[in-house]
Amino acid sequence: MPWQKIIEGIAKRRRLARQQGGDAAIEKHHAKGRLTIRERIAALVDKNSFQEHGKMSGAAELDEQLEIDVFSPANYVVGVAKINQRAIVVGGEDFTLKGGSPNAAGLRKSVYAEHLAIDLGLPLVRLLEGGGGSVSNAPSDPRKPQTVGSPLHELPRFQVIAQAMSRVPIVSAALGPVAGFPAGRLVASHLSIMTRETAQVMIGGPALVQRALGLRLSKDELGGAKVHARSGVVDNVVNSESEAFDVIRHFLSYLPQNSARPPIRGACDDPVDRCADELATIVPENRRHSFDVRKIINLVVDKDSFFEIAPAFGPSLVIGLARINGQSVGITANDSRHVAGAMTAAAAQKMRRQIEFCETFHLPLVNFVDEPGFMIGPQAEQAGTIRYGMAAVAAAAEATVPWASVRVHKSFGVAAAAHYGPNAYILDWPSAETGALPLEGGVAVAFGREIAAADDPEAKRAELEARLMAGRSPYQRAESFAVQELIDPRETRPHLCAWIDWNQQKIYARHDAQRFTLRP
Repeated sequence: MPWQKIIEGIAKRRRLARQQGGDAAIEKHHAKGRLTIRERIAALVDKNSFQEHGKMSGAAELDEQLEIDVFSPANYVVGVAKINQRAIVVGGEDFTLKGGSPNAAGLRKSVYAEHLAIDLGLPLVRLLEGGGGSVSNAPSDPRKPQTVGSPLHELPRFQVIAQAMSRVPIVSAALGPVAGFPAGRLVASHLSIMTRETAQVMIGGPALVQRALGLRLSKDELGGAKVHARSGVVDNVVNSESEAFDVIRHFLSYLPQNSARPPIRGACDDPVDRCADELATIVPENRRHSFDVRKIINLVVDKDSFFEIAPAFGPSLVIGLARINGQSVGITANDSRHVAGAMTAAAAQKMRRQIEFCETFHLPLVNFVDEPGFMIGPQAEQAGTIRYGMAAVAAAAEATVPWASVRVHKSFGVAAAAHYGPNAYILDWPSAETGALPLEGGVAVAFGREIAAADDPEAKRAELEARLMAGRSPYQRAESFAVQELIDPRETRPHLCAWIDWNQQKIYARHDAQRFTLRP
């Protein structure tokens, strides 16, 4: 048969490439409680749907008869697969080879993943575990000529990563130690995940930190889940690789295949006229008492559809995805149980990113507003709260997606502007309050001298607050048409379901709009 020897060589190289780092390396990897990259892909995607690109990529060393003596597979696996019958691009490092630090073919395949996702217009899933560059390939003889650096005509490696964020949904999961360039890829995503016990995320590992800074830290102390759930580097922390795969599938179910398509709307078996009685009593009459805003979200959106993102970062703001009348939407809500729901520097970053994410994939945005204003005090000033806060306000001011704001309680100061896009559909609950300052702060500023001069300053303060509060009426804004409606809180879901229907043409037409650029 013509070409038989070459055909046999193809089969042999493919077989050798699938051996990864060898049985001993795979067994050692399993002993650490981690799957190999091929096992991860198989566990994530629909059965038998993975079609690998570059099946025989690697480096072959030949003997004197030009037969394979040693074969080193590319330590990055990439290809096209399906999740719930929808096509995706998926790839990740093979930690059993060089600890995931890229070899020549592996680096090319990792860069190819973003290009492939953009070219096909498919979501990109990265399953990350490995380091960045290595000095192991440094030239052994400096006297010999070397070709170094990247050609000047070559496109910058990071350009495609930035482009991908504005064009396709990207989910990245840290499933083991992730350092250097892979750590950069992790955060250049619309959702970043890490496993609680087996993953760490680091710019540089413990050895590098000790050499540069003289600090002796373990991987977990340096970049474990306890660090990065609150740093904002990672959005969601999961307990196992299996849970990570569930989260990836769940997240992608809300999103279109790319930013040129409208967001997903499916069937809804949750009655659009459902009115939960608990909504009428969930906000306490005592203005100083907090409440669980997640209960409000779950009672309003389609049953069991709320998917929270980044719960531990900037906890005074809750963000996530949900469905209303079958339509995928973005959710934001102030959590009064954390600094009264005030906008901290972290919460402001979270808000800006959520707005930009919804703009990128054309998701209508629903706000449950209980905003007392920017966080104040020395720590807030040191964190640069006002700068991050104004970035969130600016993002809201330029938003073009359909936007609904349900004022469940407070809406004060400049920070409140981050909760209202242009032409927002505004619904007030009877408990809603608005103004330049919360009543307590306004009294302290406007009547400071009078309070200080009183025989009983605290009694005087309480008297002034009570008098001003008595003069407020929830009807005035509705009567003045400063809001679309003042509603019984139990009516929130029916109003929002109707709003979704009104906006279908706008939602569908948006995918033809100019592409929005989102950065990490």
